[in-house]
Amino acid sequence: MNPLIIAAPSSGCGKTTVTLGLLAALRRRGLSVAPFKVGPDFIDPGHHAVAAGRVSRNLDGWMCDEERVRRIYRKGCADADLAVVEGVMGLFDGAAGDVDAGSTAEIARWLDGRIVLVVDARSQARSAAALVQGFCRFDRRLRFAGILFNRVGSPRHAELLRQAVASVPGLPPVLGCLPRAEEFGMPERHLGLVTAADLGNTEDYFARLADWVEKHAEVAALLNRENPQSQLPRGERVAAGRMRGNGARVRIGVARDEAFCFYYQENLEMLVAAGAELVFFSPLRDGALPAGIQGLYLGGGYPELHAERLAANAALASAIHAAALAGLPIYAECGGLVYLGRGMREGGGEFVGIFPAAARMLSRRRALGYREVTLAVDCPLGPAGTVLRGHEFHYSAMEVPASVPRVYRLSRRGGEDLGVEGYLLHNVLGSYIHLHFGSHPQVAAHFVEFCRIGRPPESASWS
Repeated sequence: MNPLIIAAPSSGCGKTTVTLGLLAALRRRGLSVAPFKVGPDFIDPGHHAVAAGRVSRNLDGWMCDEERVRRIYRKGCADADLAVVEGVMGLFDGAAGDVDAGSTAEIARWLDGRIVLVVDARSQARSAAALVQGFCRFDRRLRFAGILFNRVGSPRHAELLRQAVASVPGLPPVLGCLPRAEEFGMPERHLGLVTAADLGNTEDYFARLADWVEKHAEVAALLNRENPQSQLPRGERVAAGRMRGNGARVRIGVARDEAFCFYYQENLEMLVAAGAELVFFSPLRDGALPAGIQGLYLGGGYPELHAERLAANAALASAIHAAALAGLPIYAECGGLVYLGRGMREGGGEFVGIFPAAARMLSRRRALGYREVTLAVDCPLGPAGTVLRGHEFHYSAMEVPASVPRVYRLSRRGGEDLGVEGYLLHNVLGSYIHLHFGSHPQVAAHFVEFCRIGRPPESASWS
C-alpha cells in the first residue's frame, strides 16, 4: 500500500495538526488507519495513537536500514485500510546536508508514498507557487498527491493561492486551504508537545480537528482503500499480527505511566519476539515491583515533572535499589537514567540512588542529535564491539563520578568522536541515549537472555 506522507517545507508548518485531524476524520468515517512518524520522536506517535485508535510506529532511515523500515511499515499496516505517515522537519531535512538519510523524503522513496505538502501560507500568495515548484521538482523520484495550504487568512487569500498553483504547469493539485485555527495549538514544554497521557480526555479536541479537516480539505481525494495485508508476502501475513518467542518466557518489568512513556514500539515488540513477557508497572502508583520479574526496562519521559510523586513512592524506589544490588538486569534510557540517580538538584526528594549523581535541569538544551554507540565491554545489551544507533535529546544533566564505568563509545553520523557514556554498575546499564533495537536486531535477544541467566550469554558473538 502506498501511504500518505504528510510533509512540509520546514518545521512549524502544521504537519502534526493536519495529521491528527486527518487521522480523526478518517477514523470517524469508519476506516482503520495505520499511523506512523518519521524520525525518532516519541510524543507525536502518542497523539497519533489516540486519534487513530491504534499504535503509531517510528520510521527512521538513519537508525534503521531500508529493510527494517519496510518490516516496521508492513507490521504496522496489518488489517488497516490505509496508512498515514507524519514527516519530520522539512521534507528533505535529515541527518546530513548533502544526502536525504533520515529524512521524510527518504521514507517516501522507500515506501513509494504519496506526499501531501503542508505549506504555511501566511504572508504569501503567488510566491507560494514558487516554493511548491521547488519542492516538487527537487527530487523527481518522489510522488506528490497534492498541496494543503495552512493558516490561510481569508477566502480571497485561498483564491489567490489556488490561482498561483494553477498558473504553473505540472504542479500537483491544491487539496485544501485550511484557515487559521490557533485554538488547535497544543501546549508545549521543554521536549516538545505535552504528551497524550498528560493531556487527558481529548475526544472533543479531535472531533473539532476532524470537522476542520473535513470542511476545508478534499479528504476523499486522499483515500487509498487497498488492503495492506494483500501486499504482505504470504509468509508474513500471520506474523504481522503477533510476536513469537522460544522457550519459557522471561518476565521483564517495563515502567510506563505519565513519567515514563518514551518507548519505540519496535523495541517492545522485539523483546517479546525474543522471548520476553512484558509486565507494565507505574513508578508513580505501584508500591512494589511486579512479581517474578527477571529484568527491568526504564524508558524515557518526564521524571523531573513528577519528582515529588516519584520520591514519595519510597517503597518502590527501595525495591528497585535492592533488586539492582542483588544483580537484577536493568536497562534505563534518559528519564530512566535520571530516576536511577539521586533525584533532582532543584528538589523533590530522593529517587532510586543506584547511580551516585543527582540531575539538574538546564535553561538550554543539553544535547540533540543522532548517536552511534559502540559497546566497549560485554553488558546487558551485547558483547564488546556491538554497534547500535539511537538518538539523544534532553535538557537535564548528571555529573556521574568517573569511578562509575563508561561502556559506550559515542560518535555522530559522520564519525566524529563524542567521548564515552553509558554507565554500568552491577547489572544496571543507564544512558541518555534512546537506542532503537532495530539498528542491531540481536540486541533484544541478548538482553532477554541476559535477564534469563543474570549474566552475559557466553555464546554471544556478533559484530
